Amino acid sequence: MRVDPSTLDLKEKVVYINRVTKVVKGGRNFRFSALVVVGDENGHVGVGMGKSIEIPEAIKKGIEDAKKHLVSVAIVENTVPHEIYGKFGTGKVLIMPAKEGTGVIAGGPARSVLELAGLKDVRAKSLGSNNPKNMVNATINGLANLRTAEDIAKLRGKTVEEILG
Repeated sequence: MRVDPSTLDLKEKVVYINRVTKVVKGGRNFRFSALVVVGDENGHVGVGMGKSIEIPEAIKKGIEDAKKHLVSVAIVENTVPHEIYGKFGTGKVLIMPAKEGTGVIAGGPARSVLELAGLKDVRAKSLGSNNPKNMVNATINGLANLRTAEDIAKLRGKTVEEILG
């Protein structure tokens, strides 16, 4: 489902900046790529990549890209409704619900995504690649596939009580 970024109060966080070198006949050309996560800390989060000769310009492009790729996250009592496994390339992230007061227990890039999504109590384990781009996208993939009991009940045409049984 597409989310309109103009209606949200978005915060941004730069996860990773990479300097890339292109060797040409006349020497080396340097460019920067920036991986940026944006979110409103209320169930919406997105990730974007920006590339430019200047770091601030790369970050600006990353923010614009992230606003185009916002996803809605199902949040139940400040945590995720169920365990979910997100995959992107060789990056795999296992996201698990946690009790109230636990906080965000996650490593590096996945932590930024979970905090900006508005999750207060959640655990995440990175499996496979620890490349920041793969980890961030795997986390977004997992969060985008979360479903509440109400969503599943509506899909199946049943009541929540019948599903939770």
